[in-house]
Amino acid sequence: MNTEYFHSSIPLALESGEILGQFTLAFTTYGKLNEDQSNVIWAVHALTGDAQVADWWSGLVGEKAIYNFSQHFIICANLIGSSYGSSNALSENPKTGTPYFYRFPTLSTRDLAHSLEMLRQHLKIEHIHTLIGGSLGGQVALEWAFILGKKLQHAIIIASTAKTSPWVIGFNEAQRMAIAADSTWGQEHRDAGKKGLEAARAIAMLSYRNPADINSKQQEKEEKIEGFLAASYLRYQGSKLAKRFQAFSYWTLTKAMDSHDIGRGRGGVEMALKSIHAKLFAVGVNSDLLFLAEEARFLSQAVPSGSYGELASTAGHDAFLIEFTQLTRLIEEFYES
Repeated sequence: MNTEYFHSSIPLALESGEILGQFTLAFTTYGKLNEDQSNVIWAVHALTGDAQVADWWSGLVGEKAIYNFSQHFIICANLIGSSYGSSNALSENPKTGTPYFYRFPTLSTRDLAHSLEMLRQHLKIEHIHTLIGGSLGGQVALEWAFILGKKLQHAIIIASTAKTSPWVIGFNEAQRMAIAADSTWGQEHRDAGKKGLEAARAIAMLSYRNPADINSKQQEKEEKIEGFLAASYLRYQGSKLAKRFQAFSYWTLTKAMDSHDIGRGRGGVEMALKSIHAKLFAVGVNSDLLFLAEEARFLSQAVPSGSYGELASTAGHDAFLIEFTQLTRLIEEFYES
């Protein structure tokens, strides 16, 4: 495994009309690129993920996994705005010499895809065998699949959508409201909004899981009137995230998720999807209440070379980070079809 940094001095023109004059992408690679570049697997992480794909997707990426280090050259870059080495709101603004904080520009999933495209060109990778991502990572991957055209052979989009629904935007806005309600939000220091982030994560966890999953795993064994397992679970998840992530990054990337619309400026969603050249595999989760399985199924039907697979799980949206055995089988069947 190698972790490297791509420092771009070429400006990134953003959909908002703003310009990110320079930026850094932290990225990790595993395995070796073969001579004809036919073994490139590019993974895109979800909202709070990082470039260490073999850690958080160990069931898919690893020595003995479907994407293994002896056969594949695997790349994962930390998205701009995130907390793990790439440019974000706490990075130095070259115009002022101080951190951006609340002046960091608004990013879209298309902007994030364009930054990955700049990294691909920098690495002189002419074509990608498989581009794979889940949730926000799936949205960015879908945007990039459109941009890549014939340079991409396979796209695997898991628990994701062609356009963010009002339902998801509503969840994201509720989470940002929790951050904004933190009395420290608005202050210029790295821990601003930290307690609000804990509350935001608790809200998010309710959308990542299915009620049946929470009901079964957080069921009380004793009669009580307070101190419930479900409450402790959500507080733990909030505290756990706040120790490793920043409210600024959460704000930036949920905004990017809200922006997602593959059809914007391209004649609408269906016309844009018809322009994707890659063989696309959309994977839904039968219990996902956030990005509905029917939205993934729509992707498979709208892309010329599209197919659909479904994870059967009680875990809800998070199944794409849990159900590795099922996911591996579905991916193998996709390649064989």
